[in-house]
Amino acid sequence: MSEKVVLAYSGGLDTSCILRWLMERGHEVIAYVGDVGQAEDFQAVKEKALAIGAKEVYIEDLQREFVTDFIYPAIKANALYEGRYLLGTSIARPCIARSMLNVAEKVGAKFLSHGATGKGNDQVRFELAFHALRPDLEVIAPWRMREFLDRFKGRTDLMNYCAEHNIPIDASPKSPYSMDENLYHISYESGVLEDPNHSPNKDMYRMTLDPTEAADEPELVTVSFKDGAPVKLKTGEGEITDPLELFKACNALGRKHGIGRIDIVENRFIGIKSRGVYESPGATILREAHMDIEGIAMDREVMRLRDMLSPKFSELVYNGFWFSPEMEFLMAAMEKAQELIDGEVTLQLYRGRALPVGRKSPSSLYNQDLASMEIEGDFDPRHSEGFIRINAIRLKAHRAIMDSRKK
Repeated sequence: MSEKVVLAYSGGLDTSCILRWLMERGHEVIAYVGDVGQAEDFQAVKEKALAIGAKEVYIEDLQREFVTDFIYPAIKANALYEGRYLLGTSIARPCIARSMLNVAEKVGAKFLSHGATGKGNDQVRFELAFHALRPDLEVIAPWRMREFLDRFKGRTDLMNYCAEHNIPIDASPKSPYSMDENLYHISYESGVLEDPNHSPNKDMYRMTLDPTEAADEPELVTVSFKDGAPVKLKTGEGEITDPLELFKACNALGRKHGIGRIDIVENRFIGIKSRGVYESPGATILREAHMDIEGIAMDREVMRLRDMLSPKFSELVYNGFWFSPEMEFLMAAMEKAQELIDGEVTLQLYRGRALPVGRKSPSSLYNQDLASMEIEGDFDPRHSEGFIRINAIRLKAHRAIMDSRKK
């Protein structure tokens, strides 16, 4: 009896060849497709997998859990890899992996497979999630296996294999770059973008309008938060509270106003530098709003500690350690930091920017009388003299040491 393998299937050239190749090795292949918001003809993908020889095809709608279980925790942590990347691809991988494992359990599969390359981050992200949640399952990674690499040395070999086995292929010209899309973002890399000095063509972008050609008039929107999570979006057209619809609406607003584009060179986990171009419209809007509500509602020392942990949180997400003991620890810390981060932020959206212009919170730590230069309130300005003297002690001591060395 052939052993079952669940293959992360996209319908593209690589995974279509891998599906057939796994069958040649004697496996019964169950094709798995995770819907995390990518624009895809899922019925066509299913029909193609079945035509190639997949025993079953599972297309799982993950959009809602992607928002609530992965995107929102990242927003609450102000996750940003190397100070710039909002982690759109990285966050999607553990969501897909978790669902893929559920399918493996349902069908009784002993093997998992994917089409990630041996140089990229995704192989690490998928497999660390697999090993963390189901260490009993084995992983087949064709692009790291000598027998596969000897047979398929490039795109031409893959195309010839498709012709040999009557596997339908896309007849359109090969894209000059690779693309990964989900609700959170679209990424572009490889191909012509491997030259870090090559400027992307304007028609490459799919998720946002060119900021120079975006809406002529600024638009005001209000985002409400409860314990750090977005709970309501208010626009001129009404209010949205459903998490999935709220995020989709933020994406639409970001698209309209050209918000959320970045072009960077980043450090992959395996040690290679990589150039990536990203569009994250809704995530950029929500992150700006979230950071602003924290400014009025979060304690200063808690914020300092959280800001020390956020880069580590981001690094763990990027490197594939979503399901790890250290991430559990950080998640608990982030949840504690977000208690009472409640209120609403009004943002002006215009030509590539989401600019906070107002905020209010029932748990605000802002005291207008204390902050005012016109009202003395409960703060006696004379106390500042002692505060300054105490903080100057070490500065004076350092100056004395430096002066003594000059003698």
